[in-house]
Amino acid sequence: MQIPDRHPTLRFSSIAGTGFGFTAYLIGAENGFVTREEASDRTLKTLQILIGLPQGPDSSGVSGYKGFFYHFLTIEQALRYKNVELSSIDTGLLMAGIISAIQYFDRNNPQEAEIRNIGNALFRRVEWDWMYVNDGKLSMGWHPERGYIPSSWDGYNEAMILLVMAMGSPTHPIPDDAWSGWTSTYEWGSFKGHEYLQFSPLFGHQYSHMYIDFRGIQDDYMQEKGIDYFENSRRATLANRAYCMDNPNQFVGYGADQWGLTACDGPAGLDTVWNNNSIRFITYSARGASALRVHDDGTLSPTAAGGSVPFAPDECLAALKYMWENNYEHLIGEYGFKDAFNPSFTFTEDTKNQGWFDHDYLGIDQGPILIQMQNYENNFIWDLMKKSPYIIDGLKKAGFKGGWLE
Repeated sequence: MQIPDRHPTLRFSSIAGTGFGFTAYLIGAENGFVTREEASDRTLKTLQILIGLPQGPDSSGVSGYKGFFYHFLTIEQALRYKNVELSSIDTGLLMAGIISAIQYFDRNNPQEAEIRNIGNALFRRVEWDWMYVNDGKLSMGWHPERGYIPSSWDGYNEAMILLVMAMGSPTHPIPDDAWSGWTSTYEWGSFKGHEYLQFSPLFGHQYSHMYIDFRGIQDDYMQEKGIDYFENSRRATLANRAYCMDNPNQFVGYGADQWGLTACDGPAGLDTVWNNNSIRFITYSARGASALRVHDDGTLSPTAAGGSVPFAPDECLAALKYMWENNYEHLIGEYGFKDAFNPSFTFTEDTKNQGWFDHDYLGIDQGPILIQMQNYENNFIWDLMKKSPYIIDGLKKAGFKGGWLE
């Protein structure tokens, strides 16, 4: 019942993808794609598996430790895949999906009550404070072979939701000053005519916003800047689009309605010359553009625009429409948009005519398209999460005020 990391290539399941999957079930029920009973049955069975998976400090034969889960789990037994890390952010995204299910399945019947019971148990057993070790910051993860990952969650990125939940935990919270420590590492800057918190791939401006409606609520940092995090993501989206429109490397296909740099699949590992400059085309990577860093090899991903629809609906919906209509034969399949494409990559026999198009879907890239489209339509996931005491308490401890929090 776990969500595969990708399809049709099947190697392992993604714990973050499973979190997005929980939320997808609710959207399916809300739109009549499945019945509420079908969605609750799948949700409950997945939660029952998660709560029953072995946890412990061993390097194999377990699925997690201290309430956290390993980044990837095996398909057959949902155990640690190879030597991947115990992941703080991927566990956080799993928990965000679980919280959305807790809030949606609120009826007084045995099945929905059990969803709430197991979901709350899974959230409350996560020892966020155990991961809070790197000079007052959350570590990105832990390996049984060598301990905590030295890298911490700082700067501005996708981890806002992680900190909010860790601060809002009633059982293992991190300190109330964690948010001020987090914001102290922010890098504000200007890029393509927009001033905003800099982070290059667009997924960092999307993931937390899938679950928290930041419109009209501000922490001290944003109050000083005179905007909110939603406006920050709007500016980041428009700056990403503006960079692609400028297209300094003159890649094929970039334009006002075909743009979007974020973490995604890519064509291959190949060093060559493009536009009289040396370039390396790569496989999966965190592509993006900001004042901090530009990483661009001509690969575009529909989730960049799809996950930003609430921020800039006119620009993002136009891009999705254009990509759908103009790349349908190669980019669209049974489940909609494939993960990525690169019209400039024509260096192999099967790409020389039309460029490179991915054959896989990625769970963590499909999720933002679905969830953010639903939020744009009727605030569905945002409104569910506004009822969660974990989210409310975390935001208030972080110093957020105004708007729907009052």
